[in-house]
Amino acid sequence: MNRSILTLALVAALGLSACERQPTVVTVPAPAAEPGPAGPQGEPGVQGNTGYTGQTGAQGDTGYTGDTGAQGDPGYTGQTGQTGETGQTGETGKTGPGTTVIVEPSPPPKTN
Repeated sequence: MNRSILTLALVAALGLSACERQPTVVTVPAPAAEPGPAGPQGEPGVQGNTGYTGQTGAQGDTGYTGDTGAQGDPGYTGQTGQTGETGQTGETGKTGPGTTVIVEPSPPPKTN
């Protein structure tokens, strides 16, 4: 029985070590291909979608104030108006009650 346990342990160790081996991959180089004649041209591709519209730009600065305009020419002088009509003569005053007042003129000033 001693040998059977020992044999069983040896077989188990070999069995487990065989399972852990990684498979080896061998790549075979492909033979170099010689280029042949060009084939026919393919069909054109599908039209792409229209792009998005860009954002609106920022508002520009305010412009400068313009120069002051020149002074205008003086206007024409109007025509002289017409002379007005002569007024009516007033009525003759009433005669007084008979007393006449005479006012003498003042004497001329004296010269030196």
